[in-house]
Amino acid sequence: MLHLKRDPVWVTKICLLLLIGAFVFSFMPRAAAQAKAPASDPASIQNPDGIIPGSENIPRVSFGSFIRNVAETTGLFAFITDKIEKETTEIDETTGENRTTTVLGWQELLMVAVGFLIVYLGAVKNFEPLLLIPIGFGTIFVNIPFAGMGDGPHGFLHIIYEGGVGNEFFPLFIFMGIGAMTDFGPLIANPKTAILGAAAQFGVFGALFGITAMNLIPGVNFNLKEACAVAIIGGADGPTTIYIAAKLAPKLLATVAVAAYSYMALVPLIQPPIMRALTTKEERLIKMKQLRPVSKVEKTLFPLVVFVLAILILPSAAPLIGCLMFGNFIKECGIVERISKTLQNELMNIVSVMLSLGVGSQMTPEKFLNPASLSIVAMGLIAFCIATGTGICVAKIMNLFLKEKINPLIGSAGVSAVPMAARVSNRVGLEEDPGNFLLMHAMGPNVSGVIGTAIAAGVLIAMYG
Repeated sequence: MLHLKRDPVWVTKICLLLLIGAFVFSFMPRAAAQAKAPASDPASIQNPDGIIPGSENIPRVSFGSFIRNVAETTGLFAFITDKIEKETTEIDETTGENRTTTVLGWQELLMVAVGFLIVYLGAVKNFEPLLLIPIGFGTIFVNIPFAGMGDGPHGFLHIIYEGGVGNEFFPLFIFMGIGAMTDFGPLIANPKTAILGAAAQFGVFGALFGITAMNLIPGVNFNLKEACAVAIIGGADGPTTIYIAAKLAPKLLATVAVAAYSYMALVPLIQPPIMRALTTKEERLIKMKQLRPVSKVEKTLFPLVVFVLAILILPSAAPLIGCLMFGNFIKECGIVERISKTLQNELMNIVSVMLSLGVGSQMTPEKFLNPASLSIVAMGLIAFCIATGTGICVAKIMNLFLKEKINPLIGSAGVSAVPMAARVSNRVGLEEDPGNFLLMHAMGPNVSGVIGTAIAAGVLIAMYG
């Protein structure tokens, strides 16, 4: 024993002999059984080549086929050679079924590149990173060849989409979180700014007329319900867009949701040029008086009053407005601080990630690389620009009758992108005058825009739902 410890070579030899013995011994029972088996044994007749039962239809492995299989399952090979038939959102008038289209590998690669571009805008340019980064990764995930992350019924992204994006589940949770994070004090202190939030809805209803004209383009054919789902993009409210699309035009949900969230994220790029074009330097320099303090009683009663009015006047908008006001009441009453913090943080973060991944999972070639989808993106942008412009123009009209002038820049915050639109209004104002802080003033039309878009959605659902 001492000798073996001093000579490791002997230890290696003994271990090697033991391994060989174990290998030979493992074959002995099978060899003995084959020797004893009679020639008429059905197993020996059906399996003359020693193939393992149950694997008769599996081809033998060869080095050449192994190398070929490895090469053909790479992403590079798929991007070059893929040719897949997939269903589109268009309905064939003769059969009544969804039409199919051929998706090529390079189109999947293009969508992967789009996904990385979205991630770049969120992570590097800081355009709504909480939304764009998950949307970008969802886009990349769903376009990875052979991964099947967006395929039903067990695909990861498919489960997320079917479980919460394609219905009311995630949007209403988002509205609860928005309500818990929103301060309606600026709106209560200066109620006339609610007019600016209402003015922004001209983008929604004005887009309805534009979408009917889009039907003149070959390959584009929208009905009235689909036009409503596209027009609501003008409010720049992702959850509301998903909510109304799920009710009126489910087949367009993916396209309109991505367009709405994209424009929400691109508010810092889209709005400033419009704001500068529609205002003069003198108007951008207007300073507004500090808002009056708002009591706790006012803040607590406000969500209840708005919710009751929604129930009595427009019940179809009550789910959206009700969840918004529920979250806000939880915050303002101060009794259930734990729930308020959960709505603002953990729940909001989890649902936002799920919702964004689900939206990104719909960015596939057959849904986006067609005239109808491109027209939705274009018309949504026009609607958003109209909403921004009308808010500014209405503020300028109001100044004709007001003693205390309103800075027209806050009119652009009438869209529902909270609080990004208000921050943009404040930033453009600071560029003209570093001492002119418009953030709190802009929050008035910004939060009223959230309510206004929910009301607009309720009107459309009540009329055509």
